This record gives sequence, structure tokens and C-alpha cells, in this order.
Amino acid sequence: MKIKIYLGLLLALFIFQGSFIRAEGKEFDYKSAEFKAVASQFACTCGCGQDHYECDPNTCNLTKDFKKDLVEMMNKGWDKDKIRKYYINIYGEEILTSPEKSGFSLTAWILPFAAIAAAAAGIALVIRKWVKRKSIDEPEAEIKKTEDEVEDEIISSIIDEERKKYL
Repeated sequence: MKIKIYLGLLLALFIFQGSFIRAEGKEFDYKSAEFKAVASQFACTCGCGQDHYECDPNTCNLTKDFKKDLVEMMNKGWDKDKIRKYYINIYGEEILTSPEKSGFSLTAWILPFAAIAAAAAGIALVIRKWVKRKSIDEPEAEIKKTEDEVEDEIISSIIDEERKKYL
């Protein structure tokens, strides 16, 4: 009985083995979604500012060779992460369209935004102090106005008295 079960499992393995081999041997081309996911993570070094998937191969010889290498690697069975590590080892992190989410790269991307936020907070504090100073200065200005008005009235009354004496 056990032999029949083992033979049945072995027969099923041989039947399904062909479909597993075909699934692993999938051919990738320039239009496949997997190729787009891999190629779009690398920036083209020709100076166009695009990733390798979007860069025009008619005008850029670098992207032709790069895309050819990517398709060969993918057809050999390399996955997205292995290809990414391979090119990072060759070109460094400059080849990536988005930075790694660890170490100095993360700091280098976050630090400018933190500095801008700190500067905005500093400017807000300075403006707030200016507004408070102005609101404090306004009552003093009103006091000075009333003092000036009182002085003007005293002077005008003295002048009137002096006029009356001589006129």
C-alpha cells in the first residue's frame, strides 16, 4: 500500500515538474511589468534626469546597454534586490532614483527638511516678538500723545494769557 502511495506521489511530481520548470524559465523583455519595476529604480547616467525605463534608447547608448544587461540578469533568474545590490556595488548609491532608507542616506534626505522647519519656526518666533513689541509700544505712544497734548494746551494757554496782557 505504501509503495502505491509513493509511486502516485512520484508520478504526480513528474507531471507537475514540467509546469514548475516553465514557470521558472519565464522570459522577460523590455515591456514586461517586472522589467519596469527593476529598470525604474536606477537613474540614467547620461544626464537626462530620468530613470532607465523612461530614458530614450534612440538617443542614449548607455541605456541600451543597461537595459540589455538588466534583461539578461532577469532571464538568468536574478531578482530585483540582487540586481539592485549589484549595481550599488558598482556605481554606489548615486545610481538609485530613491535613496536607501537607512544610514547616512536617510539623514541626508531628512536633514534639509528639518533645517527648513527649524528656520520657519525661528522666523515665526521673531515675528511674534515684533508683534508683541509693537503692541507694547502702542500704549506708550498713546501716553506720549496725551502728554504732548497736555503740553500743547499749557503752552497755548500761556500764549493766550500773554496776548491778553499786551493786547
